[in-house]
Amino acid sequence: MDANGYNAPYARYEALLAAGVVHSLAPAAPGPGTTAFQRLQAFHAQHPDWLFGHLGYDLKNELFPLTSTHPDGIGFPDIYFFQPEVVILVQPGLVRIGGWHYSEADARRVYEACLRMPVTVSAVTPPRHAVQSPFPHADYLDTVKALQAHIHRGDCYEINFCRENFVPETELDPLALFTRLNALSPAPFAAFYKLQDQYCCCASPERFVQQSGRTVISQPIKGTIRRGQDAAEEARLKDLLRHSAKERAENIMVVDLVRNDLTPAAARGSVSVAELCGIYTFAQVHHMISTVQATLAPGMGFADVLRHAFPMGSMTGAPKLRVMQLIEQYERSKRGLFSGSIGYITPEGDMDFNVVIRSMLYNAAEQYLSFSTGSAITFRSAPQQEWEECLLKASAMKKVLEG
Repeated sequence: MDANGYNAPYARYEALLAAGVVHSLAPAAPGPGTTAFQRLQAFHAQHPDWLFGHLGYDLKNELFPLTSTHPDGIGFPDIYFFQPEVVILVQPGLVRIGGWHYSEADARRVYEACLRMPVTVSAVTPPRHAVQSPFPHADYLDTVKALQAHIHRGDCYEINFCRENFVPETELDPLALFTRLNALSPAPFAAFYKLQDQYCCCASPERFVQQSGRTVISQPIKGTIRRGQDAAEEARLKDLLRHSAKERAENIMVVDLVRNDLTPAAARGSVSVAELCGIYTFAQVHHMISTVQATLAPGMGFADVLRHAFPMGSMTGAPKLRVMQLIEQYERSKRGLFSGSIGYITPEGDMDFNVVIRSMLYNAAEQYLSFSTGSAITFRSAPQQEWEECLLKASAMKKVLEG
């Protein structure tokens, strides 16, 4: 099935746009017994409107006894949400426009202005400096072997290990970057996100969590293989992925973790697996994707789901606390928004959030560009194959930089 196949039963919109800020939830030290997720629930109760924003990976430090000390070249805050001045919702055959104190006449003016606006995007200028990484090939292979030693000792079963790629001192147009990335690697959970001088150009194929009424789903991705050159090779590669013991083991372990993460906010006995290890085709790769669903328990809301499920199991591993300790020990860059989430909350309290992967992060003030890739390390992993998987996932982003 194609990239939209697993999202189609759950899709609400073809695209959403939010701009301008009426009210915002900025980072703040949590009060006694509160977390950023509880502050987000209270912010929505105070402003029951559309909210858009992000959750950074290092919100984990509020949920678990963890710290983060690695360098961060981008600088997104751990959390930011805003009530927008204008919202545009695009559905098949329908465009809805609204906003803070917007009248029907205001919405029509916005629509007509959008129709008149010329679509011009500058070319991507190749950076002056080559792509760099704190993890050269030999160091990466040694680290995978060290992580496998932890697995053999019983410290963990699976760990998502990531390496950063970065380009310092580079000046570029983030919109051009996103436009080219989206053309090369279209994805159902893509996003162009700007917060002051920080940008995220995201071509994510993965949904973190969606709530619609009392129904919650999560769709973890684990299992990747390259595209083929023709129909016969495509069929062979998809069959190889479908029957790979290693890839299925990775996916099933994460499904078990997601089931555990959804259970605290779910009605008793409602957590189930709607699809296990489905194979879906994207522009650059084939992925193995599962869908876990649940029904919210009485008294539970979107913040309870996020608080128990974050950070997502597909970007951590199992057991979650131990692997996050190992991630901090062995990775060499702060993840920041990478492997966090961008999404929205509706006035009714529904939500939809992606997983920030296949993304290029840019700090315009510091002229620093970063994109990270990773893979799931298990006892079956071959270090060189994990290295090649990271390169495969980065291929579209490197093509973008080549202009």
